Amino acid sequence: MSSRVPRFGRVLSAMVTPFDAEGELDLDGARTLARWLQDHGHDGLVVAGTTGESPVLSDDERLALLAAVCEAVTIPVVAGTGTNDTNHSVHLTRQAAALGAAGILAVCPYYNRPSQAGIEAHMRAIAGATELPVMIYDIPVRTGRKMEAAMMLRLAREVSNVLALKDAAGNPGATAGVIGSAPSGFEVYSGDDPMTLPLLAVGAVGTVGVATHWTALDHQEMFDLWEKGDTLGARSVNSRLLESFAFETGDDAPNPIPTKAVLRHLGLPAGQARLPMGPAPAFVDERVPDVLANLQRWRDASSDRPMS
Repeated sequence: MSSRVPRFGRVLSAMVTPFDAEGELDLDGARTLARWLQDHGHDGLVVAGTTGESPVLSDDERLALLAAVCEAVTIPVVAGTGTNDTNHSVHLTRQAAALGAAGILAVCPYYNRPSQAGIEAHMRAIAGATELPVMIYDIPVRTGRKMEAAMMLRLAREVSNVLALKDAAGNPGATAGVIGSAPSGFEVYSGDDPMTLPLLAVGAVGTVGVATHWTALDHQEMFDLWEKGDTLGARSVNSRLLESFAFETGDDAPNPIPTKAVLRHLGLPAGQARLPMGPAPAFVDERVPDVLANLQRWRDASSDRPMS
């Protein structure tokens, strides 16, 4: 197994965007949360992604958030600049590069339902607007379009700064084909927490997670075990995380509602999600203590087991 350190690290969170009690952007809270995440197992952060509620952030809010987080931490900060408007995405990408971002996350254009040729031209335009490494993001459940392997591979081969894929397509077998055919240095990250271990098995290098907000150290342990060849140990850690994965989103409380509830419980800045996502139904906050207690029981049981 490869020991090369991934470009953005192994464990990143798509960081929530903290809001205050009036629903306004909480920049001090964002700095505090970013520092806490850095201190609790994170190698990098993604800001203004889906979990960061990018659809309900103004451009000024996005850029102020990015600047605040870049200022607060020393780990790489990847800026979510993708929208369903190519010109808008190019504008945000240029601004993000000037504010200290270490990379760009470019989601497949959503709602418009463009052709593969349109998606490819969109991604080329974003990559052409910056010298930063670009992570393309395939999440068909939210965008309504699957990015085809041939198109993603063409970008990886022909666009020098398209260097990573955040994969949330739910098909590790198909992703294995992309990894096997991609040029050297092209990295695949899991973008769907329950698929992280299966994607590791086919060559992914890391995760841009959601439950990682409170399980980053567990993920680091899973990655360490996997890289040592201890597949049973990695599977055991993954089992420990399944309840958190199941809790992080659902039809009655979609992501990031549950993650913000966990952070509130931990005394960290988060606030409620803005409409149309929030506020959280009462059952979400009620379940948080059980989710965290069960996770700790798994951790304690693991630490009590003799080393093999």
